[in-house]
Amino acid sequence: MNLKLVREADQRIRGHIQETPVMTSSSLNTITGAEIFFKCENLQRGGAFKIRGAMNAVLSMSDEELSGGVCTHSSGNHAQALAIAAAERGVSALIVMPKNAPRAKREATAARGAKITLCEATAEDRERTLRKLQEETGAAFIHSYNDPRVIAGQGTVVLELRQSVTDLHSIVVPIGGGGLASGSCLSSGDVKVYAAEPEMADDAYRSLKTGTLLGPRPALTIADGLRMPLSERTFQILQEHLEEILLVSEEEILAAMRLLWERLKILVEPSGAASFAAVLRHKDVFAGKKVGIVITGGNVDLDAAALGRLFR
Repeated sequence: MNLKLVREADQRIRGHIQETPVMTSSSLNTITGAEIFFKCENLQRGGAFKIRGAMNAVLSMSDEELSGGVCTHSSGNHAQALAIAAAERGVSALIVMPKNAPRAKREATAARGAKITLCEATAEDRERTLRKLQEETGAAFIHSYNDPRVIAGQGTVVLELRQSVTDLHSIVVPIGGGGLASGSCLSSGDVKVYAAEPEMADDAYRSLKTGTLLGPRPALTIADGLRMPLSERTFQILQEHLEEILLVSEEEILAAMRLLWERLKILVEPSGAASFAAVLRHKDVFAGKKVGIVITGGNVDLDAAALGRLFR
């Protein structure tokens, strides 16, 4: 994969997505000791960056390939994105969602016209349930990150950011399965890309440290969008191009969410706030630098018990 694929995706999806704003805050610059530029994908269609990859994949497919509709397994944001993209092509979307997916994301996905099938919260059951759906319907599987078309689409986030803000020293993105991080590496040019990962879902960190692709930990982190493991494809891209993975705690994620709410007046989900949490924790890495932070999503389940501390 290369930058050419990202540029092609950028042209393909224009008119189907929002060019999201870049926000700044002098008070957050003071707190971090860096000059921060927030790329607000929480304001994207579907509330997250995932529409970029899903839309690129669906628009790349022929009518014949889409004759049985599309399907995927997802905890929420990719599910919503694929439902939107499928609706624009006039095809059905079948979504397998784990039972512990946030209620707000389940409801939003259903509202987009997708048919949802619930499964147990394990990678094995997600894949088993999806295979059964495919056999029954002939729907085309679009993986949330282990797909070159999706990775290229996600890379358009950083392509846009670099067009808006010049001379960036580094860009920080959250990492789960690695689709966004991989696409960001492909489109970053000479800008360093860092990835932020929860300590309670640190398989990508451990994989890159050991040089061996490792499986996920139990799905305990509040950042539900970052629970998936790397794939062979994303692992290889990140090994070659990613600067470093920076770990963050659950409390640091919540603190970052609250700061973004208080200072920028934007609502950001836990997965989306991990990138800012990493800059807050690792200030020495970014001190005095011009830094782009991708805020990946804003689909917050306000009824979640762990989030009650933020909004009481």
